[in-house]
Amino acid sequence: MSPSPNVGRVLAVCLGPGGIPKHPVDSAEVVELGLVGDAHRFRFHGGAHRAVCLFSIEDYRALEADGVRATPPGAYGENLLTEGLDYARLAAGDRLRVGAVVEIELHDVREPCGTLKSVDARFPNLMLGRSGFVCRVVRGGSVRPGDAVEQLG
Repeated sequence: MSPSPNVGRVLAVCLGPGGIPKHPVDSAEVVELGLVGDAHRFRFHGGAHRAVCLFSIEDYRALEADGVRATPPGAYGENLLTEGLDYARLAAGDRLRVGAVVEIELHDVREPCGTLKSVDARFPNLMLGRSGFVCRVVRGGSVRPGDAVEQLG
């Protein structure tokens, strides 16, 4: 018996001038170095292997249960806020299809940084294990809220 598919959906697409928070947009174009219109304050926050930051609403809720007051979307600097995708089943090297065309590959678990202390003084430590992923772009295209997110293979 094969495992059930790991599928969720995009709740929000977020962009920003650098730093946090990022802000929701109706759609964005995904290219090799990330989402068009998104910027990074520090050079090591971006690049080909850190082009897209993925985070889940489920982790927002878990952090909220720990007393963190951050309003989604974009408070943690994510580009794509998802719902329903089981992050526990994901690992570096896994690929996801977003919408009909976009394909991203998980490069690594997102390492929470000191920038997040502005959200809660207990960060980055409180966020360990529930910080999302940074991804490289395999195939670009347009993304928007409501798009399906599916783990491939």
